[in-house]
Amino acid sequence: MTRTLPEAIAEFSPTLPVAVAFSGGADSTALLLACHQKWPEQVAAIHIHHGLQAAADGFQSHCEKLCAQLAIPLVVRRVDGHAANGQSPEDAARSARYRAFAELALEGWPSCSRGGVQQDFAQPRTLLLAQHADDQVETVVLALGRGAGLPGLAAMPKRWLRSGVEYHRPLLGVSAIDIREWLVRQGVGFIEDPSNSDLRFTRNQIRAKILPALQSVFPHMRVTFARSAAHAAQAQSLLHELGEEDLTRTSNASAAGLVIKQLQGLSRARQANLLRHWLAVRFATQASAAQLNELLDQIASCTTRGHRIHIKVGAGFASRQGENLTWYNSN
Repeated sequence: MTRTLPEAIAEFSPTLPVAVAFSGGADSTALLLACHQKWPEQVAAIHIHHGLQAAADGFQSHCEKLCAQLAIPLVVRRVDGHAANGQSPEDAARSARYRAFAELALEGWPSCSRGGVQQDFAQPRTLLLAQHADDQVETVVLALGRGAGLPGLAAMPKRWLRSGVEYHRPLLGVSAIDIREWLVRQGVGFIEDPSNSDLRFTRNQIRAKILPALQSVFPHMRVTFARSAAHAAQAQSLLHELGEEDLTRTSNASAAGLVIKQLQGLSRARQANLLRHWLAVRFATQASAAQLNELLDQIASCTTRGHRIHIKVGAGFASRQGENLTWYNSN
């Protein structure tokens, strides 16, 4: 069974103080309020103003008023959340948020407003996000629809580190309806983001059309989908360990590449895992399925000194340099 919101917060023991990513919506409002009730004087809020819709100023105003009412320190960051060519609006906004979080962690927590008064607040060591069990189901369905591998099927982690920030999702086992019912009982208002009902966005279509059908067929889907995501995450962790071992074994440090002959000594599946790992950890890029298969074919055919490899892979090119496979950024 899913957890109730009070149960989830009771079991959660982060390093204090904490900051909550606060949009003003129901989920982040519930998380901020529950944490404030449990750890008074140890919780702050971060509101990201994406500048993407006319209502954004109203979102900020709502967050400022609620935090002032509760005497919760609030920092507002304005970002450019507009999508670049080939980038989805959701990915662009998410990337902008994480950049803002990382910058805040690196710069240090500024003097911010607590109850309308500017005060210093101890540097938070943890940032909390309000995604819940329904969001996790949506993420798994979205990954399946895109033909994702294990990293996608593993969906959202409950805890992770990124750019010096420790992130937690304490409500990942709590249903959306439980969160809203708890918030109504608290008598605290929240805002409804009109973009959440815009069916041009794939995730909104999943929420409106697919989740109700899944719920009717699989009443315990929040638990079972989370279990499948956990299995995928565990399997991906093992592949990460294997990739690290193979990377150490096949790397040519002087050429900053992989020794092709040693690559060829691995099975095709193990080569694919190593190449994905190499591209991710060394160059922060990833190959499409078609690019990876072409690269694997070229590696298999690389049996003569004159065989050339120069293939578009991710944001750059994989190339043969002597006996080594290298990668360089095309920008």
